[in-house]
Amino acid sequence: MIQDFADWLVYAIMGLDAQSHLGAAVNFFFYDTIKILILLFAISVLMGIINAYFPIDRLRNYLTTHKLFGLQYFFAALFGAITPFCSCSSIPLFIGFVKGGIPLGVTFAFLITSPLVNEVAVAMFMGTFGLRITLVYVVSGILLGVIGGFVLGRFKLEAYLSDWVKQIQQNANAEAGEWESERTPFMKRLPVIMKDAWGIVRGVLLYILIGIAIGAFMHGFVPEGFFEQYMSKDNWFAVPLSVLLAVPMYANAAGIVPVIDVFVSKGIPIGTALAFMMAVVGLSLPEATLLKKVMTWRLIGIFFGVITLFIIISGYLFNAIL
Repeated sequence: MIQDFADWLVYAIMGLDAQSHLGAAVNFFFYDTIKILILLFAISVLMGIINAYFPIDRLRNYLTTHKLFGLQYFFAALFGAITPFCSCSSIPLFIGFVKGGIPLGVTFAFLITSPLVNEVAVAMFMGTFGLRITLVYVVSGILLGVIGGFVLGRFKLEAYLSDWVKQIQQNANAEAGEWESERTPFMKRLPVIMKDAWGIVRGVLLYILIGIAIGAFMHGFVPEGFFEQYMSKDNWFAVPLSVLLAVPMYANAAGIVPVIDVFVSKGIPIGTALAFMMAVVGLSLPEATLLKKVMTWRLIGIFFGVITLFIIISGYLFNAIL
């Protein structure tokens, strides 16, 4: 429905050509902006309701005081794998987790895996590359979330969350405690929850618009063939170079699978192509722009650096075993 509205607005009302670079970029901008804003508001309301009736600090305390032997990272990554979100669409849920005080490493496990693996991309992978490569990719995506979340969690990076998020956490905990003690009915809580959700949307709106604008430009104006000359099998540095070239791009996993198919058909090693795909969907300038409202630049740099390293290692391993 959102796509139909974006098509109508851009092609029928604005009169842009659907086959033009500008038309594709503007369509992408309106579609993703509307989708992410709706998703952000809905998830913010949902997390507000959950926090009102089941204060997430209880879950946070459970996760931090019980030895789960790493299962918390696995379940967070698995939850990411079954949610059909791209990197920017995953951020509203990430904000909800951070708002509730869920340990940052566990939250990162979700954020890493969610854009890499989803059911649509898996189905397309299966039809394009077969069962073996699909299984390797899915398992690698989940493992990347588990290991990345664990490593980032060990760094104790909570201090590098933005002041905006810390204030939201304090407000949410205070409201939940007050409502619980006074047994406030749901209909009296709902206006406050809606107001807080709208406050979150307003707080990140500028970052969303900037991030999606960058992604729209890349989506509409960067030709696919631009990257192929740097990713040949004769180039030993093709894997790290493909990852670095992918970071400015922005697409979801399903959208990039056909591009990877073209790369492989032109002789680019499968590991190099998969590393490019992982970097496109898991690391992008639009994602970094949106995360800036939630994290300091230092935390974003650590997050991107760790995941970039893991993706490069994965690319070389893929080339060795596939």
